[in-house]
Amino acid sequence: MQIASRPNSRATRNVVYLIHFDTPYKHARHYLGSTKDLKVRLEQHTRGTGARLMKVITEAGITWRLARVWKFDGIWEARKFESHMKRHGRGRARWCPICKAEKEA
Repeated sequence: MQIASRPNSRATRNVVYLIHFDTPYKHARHYLGSTKDLKVRLEQHTRGTGARLMKVITEAGITWRLARVWKFDGIWEARKFESHMKRHGRGRARWCPICKAEKEA
């Protein structure tokens, strides 16, 4: 997925995103998060800051890819969706197009 080059672009604001780990870390194969600015948040994850799991993944040398993005009008709608997905969306692989493609291959 291509990220808009302007930091405050509407394409990168108020989103829920799914990161796919190229190698599973213990039980984790994905990270689900929400943010006001996707570009800034992905830069934080690349540096291993912002979320404990992403720090551990970075330290372990595990590569990852942005798998999916859901866009919302406001950050509160995004966070509500993220919370719902974390509570009821067990098996994040079913929401991951990378996992689906691997399964079909």
